[in-house]
Amino acid sequence: MQELKIMSLKNKINKNPIGIFDSGIGGVNVVKEIHRILPYENIVYLGDTARVPYGTKSKETIIRYSIENTNFLLKFKIKLLVVACNTSSSYALPVLKKMLNTIPVVGVILPGAIKAIQETKNNRIGVIGTPATIKSGIYKKTIISLSKKKKSVISVACPLFVPLIEEGWIDRLYQEKGYHIQHKKLDYYRIINHENILRYVATEYLSVLKQKNVDVLVLGCTHYPAIKTILKEVMGPQVTLVDSAEETAKFVYETLKRYNMLNIPHNKNVLGKLKFYVTDDPQKFKLISSWLIGKKINFVKKVVVENV
Repeated sequence: MQELKIMSLKNKINKNPIGIFDSGIGGVNVVKEIHRILPYENIVYLGDTARVPYGTKSKETIIRYSIENTNFLLKFKIKLLVVACNTSSSYALPVLKKMLNTIPVVGVILPGAIKAIQETKNNRIGVIGTPATIKSGIYKKTIISLSKKKKSVISVACPLFVPLIEEGWIDRLYQEKGYHIQHKKLDYYRIINHENILRYVATEYLSVLKQKNVDVLVLGCTHYPAIKTILKEVMGPQVTLVDSAEETAKFVYETLKRYNMLNIPHNKNVLGKLKFYVTDDPQKFKLISSWLIGKKINFVKKVVVENV
């Protein structure tokens, strides 16, 4: 747990927003879960869509991008930072915690690792993520360090998933919610074809995990919940999927509660404001993110974050 130099923060900053960044749209899944359990919190989100994916970049580049994203969010006087990118969490989290020594920082690795340990029955855990996340070995290190019993952790890089999801190749989960009715211009027959291609790619990537008989699969990238239904179909009903976005939202709640920073409004009918910033193509982001979050997103603005 991050130790802050200021351990108790004044109530006057409780209305300040939570800052969240990701390499692209994947972190919207984290926004969705945080907004679900903390509906009164204001959230400012940055998707670095001009430089996605991070998973193929070097450690040095990932850290630099993460610092630039954080500096942008600090302009909004955020009370807590969520690194909603597994790749950034793998490499940049210690740097960001040192940089923000008076602001809590929550990553996505630890919450997912803890949940995987709780869910496994045969102590065989699968992890999928970007090449950089898998190369870091952070999930394996974290799971093994936290486990009382010996765990076998099998990690697989899935480099095609992020760029495909960024193009809007998602599963039918979001269509079934009826949100597509608001976007009649979309060619939904294409998504059906996309599903078939995604299912084929997933079958290739996940075959080794099925052979190793894992009973838990950690979605080690916040983009991956967008294709959760397909991943579940490929792995089978005997495998539990761990969604790091859901687990991270719980960590955010506990962290805000610990530091007495929960925003408790006088009017329960007034929900927190959600503001989204991107580094490229706000219209495309608005469309795909609206599918993911389950409602129309109104505020999306293009910005420049380099050397903020």
